[in-house]
Amino acid sequence: MIAIWELVYKINAEIVKMWNTNVIPSPISVFILIIRLFETKMLIYAILSSMRRLIIGYLISVVIGSALGFLMIRFKYIEENFSSLILGLQTLPNLAWVPFAILWFGYGETTIIFVIAIGSIFSISLAIDSGIKNINPIYLKAAKTMGAKGYKLYSNVIIPAALPNLMSGFKEGWSFAWRGLISGEMLVSAKGLGEILLKGKDASNMSQIVAVMLVILILGLVIDKFVFGRIEGSIRYRWGLNMRKVL
Repeated sequence: MIAIWELVYKINAEIVKMWNTNVIPSPISVFILIIRLFETKMLIYAILSSMRRLIIGYLISVVIGSALGFLMIRFKYIEENFSSLILGLQTLPNLAWVPFAILWFGYGETTIIFVIAIGSIFSISLAIDSGIKNINPIYLKAAKTMGAKGYKLYSNVIIPAALPNLMSGFKEGWSFAWRGLISGEMLVSAKGLGEILLKGKDASNMSQIVAVMLVILILGLVIDKFVFGRIEGSIRYRWGLNMRKVL
């Protein structure tokens, strides 16, 4: 892919000259800029600031979203009257919440964390609701036959059985949290990856924009591989859902 990228740049910059060279930056210039940003520690500080906000906002969304999901399961009235509203709110982009956050909290850290959390809460609550509803009824009947109820039924049967579906919801919530982080940092102009992205746009520096996009992509892949991937793999192995070995 890097070779194709370089080829497209060479054709555009040296042969066809159809577009401005800033439209498609050279991969070499992008990688040099990434190294320069690391050397000045600007990128390191930006990653640390962004990840701190992201983790705080995501943990808040997990707690509130899980509580809301369990309330929908526990009380039929809440599910019947608010499930459609929650589904509608989940379709709203994180960017739509930024004006509310700025009016409520001003231009600060709390605004960004709010935008991160609000973008993930509803997807997580819907994942909790859907995951528990799709549990095999045989598990619940067997557990109740053996006397399980209340807390034990949830901790020993319902939550473990729903974990494969819940992990998909948590991963989706994580992706929404990333979108909220970048949009919040760009609009509030807070120190982070979003700010570097915004500066690249203001300076018409396409290499800087692509560099930040690559960093975000790499961070997302690393976290998915070593955090969500390992947790999901152990859950699927426990429940015998590893289809690769079967196939």
